[in-house]
Amino acid sequence: MAIFRASEVAQLSDVELAEQLSKLELEHVENLGKVSAGGAPDNPGRIREIRRTVARIKTEQNKRRNEA
Repeated sequence: MAIFRASEVAQLSDVELAEQLSKLELEHVENLGKVSAGGAPDNPGRIREIRRTVARIKTEQNKRRNEA
């Protein structure tokens, strides 16, 4: 799964944003499940970047919703 920067998120369509958000949230939940089961995350930095990208996507969605 790709990690997007704010400028890249702004270029995605609404449908693409929703798709990427669902994929990233699924990956995040899977990682959290692994950690809560007592395992170690494969890449702890990746978890942080996923959270940031989810926040970027949600911010862009709210921005677009408020503009309309």
